[in-house]
Amino acid sequence: MDVAIVDIYSDSEADRMTGLAASRIAFGSYLRGLRTRSGKKPLAAGLEIDKSRQTVVRMENGYPTNASTNDIERLLEFYGASAQDREEALRLWGEVRSEEKIAQQQGDSRGYWQPYADQVAAHLPRYLRLEAAAHRVVSYQHVLVHGLLQTPDYRRAMARIDDPDLSIVDTERRVELAVRRQKRLNDTDFRLELLMSESVLRHQPGGPAVMAGQLRWLADAGRRDNISIRLIPFAAGSHKGLAIQPFTLVQFPALSSNVVDAPVVYLESGSAGVYHSKPDVVEEYREATDRIRAVALSERDTADIIVRIAKEYEA
Repeated sequence: MDVAIVDIYSDSEADRMTGLAASRIAFGSYLRGLRTRSGKKPLAAGLEIDKSRQTVVRMENGYPTNASTNDIERLLEFYGASAQDREEALRLWGEVRSEEKIAQQQGDSRGYWQPYADQVAAHLPRYLRLEAAAHRVVSYQHVLVHGLLQTPDYRRAMARIDDPDLSIVDTERRVELAVRRQKRLNDTDFRLELLMSESVLRHQPGGPAVMAGQLRWLADAGRRDNISIRLIPFAAGSHKGLAIQPFTLVQFPALSSNVVDAPVVYLESGSAGVYHSKPDVVEEYREATDRIRAVALSERDTADIIVRIAKEYEA
């Protein structure tokens, strides 16, 4: 794959932004758990600290806000947090403040996707923040190749489908964003598991030549230790994947023994994005994942089919 893209952020900057996102998500998840157990609503919490409901929701979702340490202490008191919960919450808050200070000292702490915000759906930056902080992503796709594994030519074809009048400059900006996003795959602590319908291999964005290159790239990527690609063949017959839309389960590393892992399920539908973090909903998608895995081919058999279809496109 010939990619002539110049990165606009260094590896150290990407690592710094990932750490900051992870800290905010861990703190927000912990704080949301305390609020939920207390029975308080976001609106009441916001009024308690003279902030809006949206500020509380943003903080719990891992977004930056103008909340102060004093605000956090007031919320903890409002939630009736135990001494242990209070200590843990303030420790996590301290990590957020520390990461923010480092980011400010070392330069732009925005996510790598911010310069391309005008080229993506409004909901996508939230997903990219979650993906950057995750240590494991499990995705089921039955239409398109997952964005983390799209080649530049495949991404160009998708950009033209999305907007036939898109300029060459903006098309290449979308490609740049895709390449920046894919640097996450170079992190050996990050794992991607892709469960993919055979139909993904049969759709041809850009035509046979583009798909041949895309499939060759998939076969190569599947050899990495931190990437698993498994195909659900047409011959699988009836299975759960036929009755569910594409989804991605995003999982985060535990920053301490006291912080409960809070996975997020992401569903993309056109220009909209839906996020689920309630345990019962997440569990439904875990079960769906297990059922789809049960009919998926092995990684080796998947690679053989991918290469065979690539040869068909090259013929």
